[in-house]
Amino acid sequence: MTTVDAAPSLPRLTAVELRKLVDTRAGYWLLTVIGLLTALLVTADLIWESRDALTLERMLGDAVAVPALLLPVLGILLVTSEWSQRTNLVTFALVPNRNRVAVAKMAAGTLAGASAAVMTLALAAAGKLIVEWAGDAGGWSLRWWYVGNSAVVLALSVLVGIAFGMALLNSALAIVVYLVLPTLWTVLGAIIPALGRAADWLDTTVTMANLFGPEVTAGTWARLAVSAAVWVALPLAIGLLRVNRQEVS
Repeated sequence: MTTVDAAPSLPRLTAVELRKLVDTRAGYWLLTVIGLLTALLVTADLIWESRDALTLERMLGDAVAVPALLLPVLGILLVTSEWSQRTNLVTFALVPNRNRVAVAKMAAGTLAGASAAVMTLALAAAGKLIVEWAGDAGGWSLRWWYVGNSAVVLALSVLVGIAFGMALLNSALAIVVYLVLPTLWTVLGAIIPALGRAADWLDTTVTMANLFGPEVTAGTWARLAVSAAVWVALPLAIGLLRVNRQEVS
């Protein structure tokens, strides 16, 4: 009697996608650069910022800036490397349902963003310990939801990259588009006032930054949801269509 192997579970697929983040040279060095630049940013705070202003919350908010900028590139590479290196031949042969692979990539990206939030908190706390050791002021004040919002921002940043990667299926093109669009939006917003006002709802840079403001309201989350629908959900929908229809070669 012939037995049929069960399809890999979603947790197993997610674990495989997490490993892919560090298996390639690009992914490994990008993660290394993110860690080093974040540490350098915390160090810059220690050197140049006023000691009285260096609370744990302030240092965490500054530390999040680097991974928020670079993690989307990691998300892009997680998707596009399958096509540029032709590992999709193996991936889709083992898991014919491409949607399951896409979900595993999104789950892995979310976990990577949450892990980055833990990393930034650890570096910020290490910096704060140095401030305390030096006998300076600042305080350990940290609103409980601040860490959670950091995780949301970083996880969403990776998902933006995954969405762009799926929609374009080309590493260079997706990275260029991701990096150029915010600058283009800023320039056009300065020229066209209507675009500047729309940024409060559509620009993820603005809506994510609002999560670190003095007050986070339901309106803040509504703006984030709208921007996520435009820059994550819509490209993902387009990307899933492309991934399912693209010929594997």
